[in-house]
Amino acid sequence: MEVTADEVLPEVNATAAEFLDQNEPAEEEQMERDNGGERKRERETPPEDDCCPICFSSFTVPCRGNCGHWYCGSCILQYWNYAAVSKPCKCPMCVRHITTLSPEASLQERQEQEVKEVLAKIRRYNRLFVGGLTGFLQKLKELPLLIKRMVWRMMDPDTNTLYFHEVRIFAMLMSTLYTAAEFSFIPTGGFRIVTVFDYCAIAMILILRVVGIYRRRRLPQRVRHIAAAELEPE
Repeated sequence: MEVTADEVLPEVNATAAEFLDQNEPAEEEQMERDNGGERKRERETPPEDDCCPICFSSFTVPCRGNCGHWYCGSCILQYWNYAAVSKPCKCPMCVRHITTLSPEASLQERQEQEVKEVLAKIRRYNRLFVGGLTGFLQKLKELPLLIKRMVWRMMDPDTNTLYFHEVRIFAMLMSTLYTAAEFSFIPTGGFRIVTVFDYCAIAMILILRVVGIYRRRRLPQRVRHIAAAELEPE
């Protein structure tokens, strides 16, 4: 029996189409994996032709905020030092709150002391703003740090935030503890103990601001003295 080309050609075409249909999903999956790996690498490393938008220099200890923007670790932490005490800082680029800082993956293998210190501060920052009960407990644990930051903020003449409400609430809590413990070593002069603590809190705020203004005025003099000492011949 003689087989013609017209009879064989449809079968060959059907087999080839079936083979292509089987291979297309595999090729698409491979392309998706390759693209996904490339996007992951882009997320884990800062752009090569970019710089830190705070210091405008090459990235040192680069870390990425949850908004996607990259910064030097020390730069964004220093920027946070001028932000609210108990709140995450806002991204200078998109004004979103940065609740998580992700360092570049390769930094975990670095052994330099400076890199280790910055990474430790980044982990501390992330723990503070993890949210929920864990974040609240972490803030209680880091209360000395938050109080220190609050004191420095109150001493800064450039800020208008004096934390009157926060300090007065803290004074009210201290007066409640003082009353509950039945202490009586503080002279009240006829005032209620709550009033005494409140006045002390206001006085402390004003004293810290005066100290901050004094330090600011003394700073140029100290700089001039240091510069003059360096210029003096040995």
